[in-house]
Amino acid sequence: QVQLVESGGGLVQPGGSLRLSCVASGYIFRINVMDWYRQAPGKQRELVASITSGGSTNYTDSVKGRFTIFRDNAKNTVYLQMNTLKPEDTAVYYCGTFWGIRYWGQGTQVTVSS
Repeated sequence: QVQLVESGGGLVQPGGSLRLSCVASGYIFRINVMDWYRQAPGKQRELVASITSGGSTNYTDSVKGRFTIFRDNAKNTVYLQMNTLKPEDTAVYYCGTFWGIRYWGQGTQVTVSS
């Protein structure tokens, strides 16, 4: 049974940083692409960043240069380091992967506000 458990969200001031973590289980983590998505109130879920099994990364334009996705295959964990946060980064952040079907974690709230 595939499980994805996110943590690390919270309230941060503009310009601050947070690191999100997602621990995966129930499948062969090291061979899968891992994604971070986010969904703001009233908006569709959007892809923020992806990382392949080989470590290649991809980011949506709005976070390039501020966010970094990386993974630790020994810990079955993918991370999202978020720097220089802006109010528009406020959303629920989800990690996701595809293993026959699309799986999501429960999400972690990130709020950027002064």
